[in-house]
Amino acid sequence: MKIIIAGGSGFLGKELATYFRNKNHEVIILTRNPKSQNEIFWNAKTLGSWTEVLENSDVLINLTGKSVDCRYTEKNKQEIYNSRIFSTRVLQQAIDVLQNPPKVWLNASSATIYIHSETHLNNEENGIVGDDFSMNICKAWEQEFFKVKNESIRKIALRTSIVLGNSGGAFPKMKLITQLGLGGKQGRGNQMMSWIHIEDFCRAIEFLLEKEEISGAVNITSPNPITNKEFMKSLKKKLKIPFGITSPVWLLEVMSIFLKTETELLLKSRNVYPKKLIDSDFCFKSSFF
Repeated sequence: MKIIIAGGSGFLGKELATYFRNKNHEVIILTRNPKSQNEIFWNAKTLGSWTEVLENSDVLINLTGKSVDCRYTEKNKQEIYNSRIFSTRVLQQAIDVLQNPPKVWLNASSATIYIHSETHLNNEENGIVGDDFSMNICKAWEQEFFKVKNESIRKIALRTSIVLGNSGGAFPKMKLITQLGLGGKQGRGNQMMSWIHIEDFCRAIEFLLEKEEISGAVNITSPNPITNKEFMKSLKKKLKIPFGITSPVWLLEVMSIFLKTETELLLKSRNVYPKKLIDSDFCFKSSFF
């Protein structure tokens, strides 16, 4: 297959590229900073020569978007919004002028589209979508993605949870905090953590490409969310760290200022279940670490 990954120079894009190349697929990355012959420049806003690589491709995966690991200033919130909406919009514009567009388009979204929930397990059918900055970003993102219906293109929005891997994402930071003795629960520790190992993330993407009957929003997460308290306990055990200081909410608020991030990333309860994957007999293989 010929696979195009837009915004593929980050943690998930690099892992997917390696995974599919190891299976002898052709992978081309669209990025603002191309560094190899398999990477092509695009600004994620306007049409350009990059459009040509989409012709006769089999798969388009769009992972473009400014990281939410930042302070939610008005400037950053606008950039978070624009990076997602503009990239999705210009890819649709490119597809509209192709003679032979990709057969399937997977577009990033997030499991944070669902409300904070410690008891209600959100799947694609019964999930409760709320109303705040993060959830509204996800809603607008998916609305832009599904706005145009191309009969020949199967579209899937990837509602992805925290992806655990050693080469990027949130996990290395969690390990560092634990190694520094701050690996206790965050806040009350009751918030649910939906997660997926990077290996299963890549396998799930491959599975979705093969399952032609699956479309729409899909939860990309393990079927076993756990509490923050349980997760940090397991991490300490794995790293052989005997103790971890609990971080109350007030301390997290102070730390988030210095770390230039938001406490929502740690305190929101993401309680999500991958019903579409389970119903289609996808088999999860990996545990936390």
